[in-house]
Amino acid sequence: MAILENLGKYRNTGLILLRLGLGIMMMTHGLPKIMGGPDKWAAIGGSMKVIGIDFIPAFWGFMAAVSEGFGGFLLLLGLFFRPVNMLLVFTMLIAALVHFSKGEGLSGASHAIELGIVFLSLIFIGPGKYSVDKK
Repeated sequence: MAILENLGKYRNTGLILLRLGLGIMMMTHGLPKIMGGPDKWAAIGGSMKVIGIDFIPAFWGFMAAVSEGFGGFLLLLGLFFRPVNMLLVFTMLIAALVHFSKGEGLSGASHAIELGIVFLSLIFIGPGKYSVDKK
């Protein structure tokens, strides 16, 4: 099919659509966490216990919120693309481990795992030509 074969020409269009969609969705998850303040950050940061880190939970929670909220914005722009995706992979790893620690199994952790795989893949793929990093 000629139509399907020609879609390869639009790789950068696909990447910007992916960046915009994921960026907006990550912002909708992260911005309320940022606005939640120190109590919310400490609650989120308590998740680091799953890897044995139980000090300064508000800092870790704030970092997770910023990774999702502000990181989503940077993902959308294609700015600091690879470092942002590395932070998001780590955030999704912790989220998945929290779901497993709660006994939710793969069905509970699947969304975080799926997003983690996408962010990991984007580290290798790059932001595409329609990005601030490429300008």
